[in-house]
Amino acid sequence: MGPLALKREERFTYGDYLTWSDDERWELLDGIPYNMSPAPAVAHQLILGELHLQLGAWLKGKPCQLFLAPFDVRLPEADESDDQVETVVQPDLTIICDKTKVDKAGCRGAPDLVVEILSPGTARKDRTVKFARYERAGVREYWIVDPDEKTVQIFIRGEDGRYGPPRLFVNGDSVNVGIFPDLEIDLAAVFAE
Repeated sequence: MGPLALKREERFTYGDYLTWSDDERWELLDGIPYNMSPAPAVAHQLILGELHLQLGAWLKGKPCQLFLAPFDVRLPEADESDDQVETVVQPDLTIICDKTKVDKAGCRGAPDLVVEILSPGTARKDRTVKFARYERAGVREYWIVDPDEKTVQIFIRGEDGRYGPPRLFVNGDSVNVGIFPDLEIDLAAVFAE
């Protein structure tokens, strides 16, 4: 019996997640499973590819690492064992500057930057549930990319541990990456079709 067939009140852990079939992609947010099927649309993939190219070129030779989905990011609440972690996500793009967080299973702990590209099936979750979970985990910078509106919202974590008001960028803008002030992303290239 797969996770969707189980009672909605039941909570799952990373240990459970590891037993599920590889035929489908799942995320686990505070113990609740979310199916990530179907595969992303073409526009999503083109945007992902261009962001990967621009970020990857700038990061070449630098200590931070860039990862594409599917890449498991485990977000523990405290020091629980991996099997007990109740949140594992697969952001579209993840940048991690602390190499001690990277292991053979993916990442354990908050990445420095997370990019989520909206799709009809994930937009609400990315804007609400994942937003709150990334903030709570300590992700320094969170991008929400909207392929339909051709916009990028960037949230920077403040000294108080909360995300400040979003910085909004539109097609044609150059985006200064908050955690890398000398890096600019060309949104005209990101949203080109």
